[in-house]
Amino acid sequence: MTNSNRFHLSDDQLLAGLANGSDTVLEELYRRYFPMVLHLILNNSGTEDDAKDIYQETLIVLYEKLTANSLDLHCQLKTYIYSVSRRLWLKQLSTRNRTGALLRDTEDAADVSEDLIDHEVRDRQFDLMADSLDRLGEPCRTLLEDFYIRHLSMQAITEKFGYTNADNAKTQKYKCLMRLKRLFFSVFKEE
Repeated sequence: MTNSNRFHLSDDQLLAGLANGSDTVLEELYRRYFPMVLHLILNNSGTEDDAKDIYQETLIVLYEKLTANSLDLHCQLKTYIYSVSRRLWLKQLSTRNRTGALLRDTEDAADVSEDLIDHEVRDRQFDLMADSLDRLGEPCRTLLEDFYIRHLSMQAITEKFGYTNADNAKTQKYKCLMRLKRLFFSVFKEE
C-alpha cells in the first residue's frame, strides 16, 4: 500500500483488512486512531502505556466482533474505536478505585455496551478454560495441548506417551477431552 493510497481506505476496507490480519491495515489503524485514544487517556489520569494497553484491547474487541460476524456498525469506525476505548478506560479507572469516573471527552461516543459484554464473557470463558486445564492434571493436559495447540499428529503423541497404537492415543485424547469438558462446565454452569 503506497502512502497516497492509505489515506483513501474506507472504514469497510480497514475492517476487511483487520479481519484478514493485514499488518498494513493494523499500522494504518494505529496511525489514524491511536493519537485520539492517547489524548483521551492522558487527559483522564492515564499514561501512554495505559493508552497503548487500552488501544490494543480495543482492537481485540473489534477483531473479535469482526471474526464472529457480529459487528453491527451504526457510526464511523473512529467513533466506535473511541467509544470502546472510553468504556474500557472507565472500567480500568473504576478497578483502580479512582474517584471521579466522569471522563473529559474529546470525541463523540457510541453505545458499545453489548460489544464489551461479549468481550468480557469470552475473556471469562478463556480464563475458565485455562483454570480447567490446570485442574485437569497430567498426562491429559499435555496430551490435549500437544494435539490442539502444538498440532502434533496422533502417531507423534502415541510415541511420546508410549501408547501401543494411535487408536489407543485417540481414545485417551477423547477421555481427556470429556474430563476437561466436565471440569469447564461444572464451573461455567455455576456462573
